[in-house]
Amino acid sequence: MTLNGIIQRYRHWQLALRGVRLDRSCFVDRGVSLGSRPPVQSPGKIEVGPECELGLGVELTPWGGRIRIGRRVFLGPYVVIYGHGGVEIGDSTLVSMHCCIVSSNHTVPDRGKIIRQQPDILLPTKIGRDVWLGAGVKVMGGVTIGDGCVVGAGAVVTHDLPPYAIAVGVPAKVIGQRS
Repeated sequence: MTLNGIIQRYRHWQLALRGVRLDRSCFVDRGVSLGSRPPVQSPGKIEVGPECELGLGVELTPWGGRIRIGRRVFLGPYVVIYGHGGVEIGDSTLVSMHCCIVSSNHTVPDRGKIIRQQPDILLPTKIGRDVWLGAGVKVMGGVTIGDGCVVGAGAVVTHDLPPYAIAVGVPAKVIGQRS
């Protein structure tokens, strides 16, 4: 076994001790954080399918929810996923560097309480198969991105995108379709 193979086995073993389900064929780069700082009473669940690649500095935090990542998914450097309301990413999806995917939001109805003490709204977020999120894309809670979509760098996705749409901008707007 090569030194890299030994390092990968060690990283997988460390994650398994924390309850992270990770296929043996996944590559985990240094600095990856899975399940960091979950609520003590409800740690949540992370599932990563086979043949995935998690780049440098990736952070997957379920916050009591569930993060499910399909087969052959690539998460580029410094991707952050908060799974409080549930996040699902389909097979063969490419999430470029510095993307952020969330699945909840704060409520602000009570002016007498600080925002952090007010309840969260859980907003399940789904990203389909064969999707490409360009660098720095932000996917807000409650959004479904259809199979085959391409989202341009720096876009903020605030509404559902139909399958095979090409979307760019803030907020993301559909400008075309993949043929």
